[in-house]
Amino acid sequence: MMGKKCHIGLIITLFCCHELAAQPALPEKIVQPDSIAITDSLFVVGDISITGNKKTRADIILREIPFQTGNQYSLQDLVKEFEKARRQLMNTALFHQVMVAAKNFEGNKVNIIVDLKERWYLFPLPYFKPVDRNLNQWLVEQKASMNRVNFGGKVLYNNTTGRNDKLRLWLIGGYTKQISFSYDRLYIDKQMKWGLNMGFAVGKNREVNYNTIGDKQAFIKDENNYLRNFVSTSAELTYRKAIKTRHRFGIRYTMEEISDTVLKLNPTYFKGGKTREHFPGIYYSMSYFDLDYIPYPTKGYALDVSVGKNGFNKTIGLWHLSAKASGSWHLGSPKTFFNLNLYGGIKLPFSQPYFNIRFLGYGDVFMQGYEYYVVDGVVGGYMKTTLTQELLNFNIRVPAIKKGKEAQHIPFRVFAKIYGNTGYVYNPEPGENQLSNKMLYSGGFGIDILTFYDVTFKLEYTFNQLGENGLFLHRKSLF
Repeated sequence: MMGKKCHIGLIITLFCCHELAAQPALPEKIVQPDSIAITDSLFVVGDISITGNKKTRADIILREIPFQTGNQYSLQDLVKEFEKARRQLMNTALFHQVMVAAKNFEGNKVNIIVDLKERWYLFPLPYFKPVDRNLNQWLVEQKASMNRVNFGGKVLYNNTTGRNDKLRLWLIGGYTKQISFSYDRLYIDKQMKWGLNMGFAVGKNREVNYNTIGDKQAFIKDENNYLRNFVSTSAELTYRKAIKTRHRFGIRYTMEEISDTVLKLNPTYFKGGKTREHFPGIYYSMSYFDLDYIPYPTKGYALDVSVGKNGFNKTIGLWHLSAKASGSWHLGSPKTFFNLNLYGGIKLPFSQPYFNIRFLGYGDVFMQGYEYYVVDGVVGGYMKTTLTQELLNFNIRVPAIKKGKEAQHIPFRVFAKIYGNTGYVYNPEPGENQLSNKMLYSGGFGIDILTFYDVTFKLEYTFNQLGENGLFLHRKSLF
């Protein structure tokens, strides 16, 4: 019997001591040794020990683990549950390293160990960010003008109370004068299903995007007066019954005010020739994630659906519906994978003021190769396909500053890719714009560099149907 226990322990060790060397390394395939036979006996999950969580509460960690004490699994299924637990804990963005493995056996009872290495959570940082939609627009079209930069300070406090909650505070000057605050807490009940987040922002600008002309944003600036004032508040309840799906129910209030100068340039900025709008809003969204690594997925599926209404009167009465979906598949090995990303949205009624018709090219809703353009409209979407191959995976060792402390390792992963985009946006009143109401295409190749704290740098050389091509830069991070 002792030999059988040791044999099973060896299998668990081979299968499940699978550790992520350093964030953001992605999980590698667990290889089953052909020479070892897998038994169909059922094993009971015993004690679950957690180590390395200096701040994160144990109940937050256990919430992400798909099994609990008393569950029964075959050895093969238990191995799969260990990998699910490791992957889910990594996707919380709380840890650099996660290991889930068998600690010891007591008959058919398996005691589990979850060993963690926490990230840094508090980031008081200087704030410097161009206001343009992407780096290329700021560097090329705006000549890296410092007049189009927001600067100041911010505090990002992740895992504030050890419950995977997030506190954000921004004090911003420069292009936009703004104070904003937000707090997001995943769970507010003992059953750990309901959460709450809230936010507030107030600010003003001397420059305003008053219209879109030639598929590009047109701006007006006044050095002596503020042309825009805004206030926004929001509160949201979240519901997460299991692990992969989260529901959000939110309310918001928005106030936007522009100067008479802006109204003269674009009388349809707001409906009815107004210079001020204030309105409540309600929304519901559902997100589903079943990905190996959310910041840079190589395998799995994700879906995000949102529906809401802004305003309840004749001047502001907008219904909006949008959906994003993605799928990633390994092609032969985890180092080669294919991504498919879909987006679609609609705004009703179709007759909307300029304030409500932003569509493609804003935020993360864009097509590669059209970084210098925006496409306004009320209904449309796109499809993106990418074939990616991992080229390099290495760490740079950083010696410890203090004696007795562990040396840090900064991970780097480098990927080569080729991609193609196609999209369409309908605008009932396109005006002096040519990119709406027609199919759009682009494609290219590039390099992605993935490093510490989920920071991703993208260097892409893209061709579009306008006969244009060039190098485009993108950066994505939790900061």
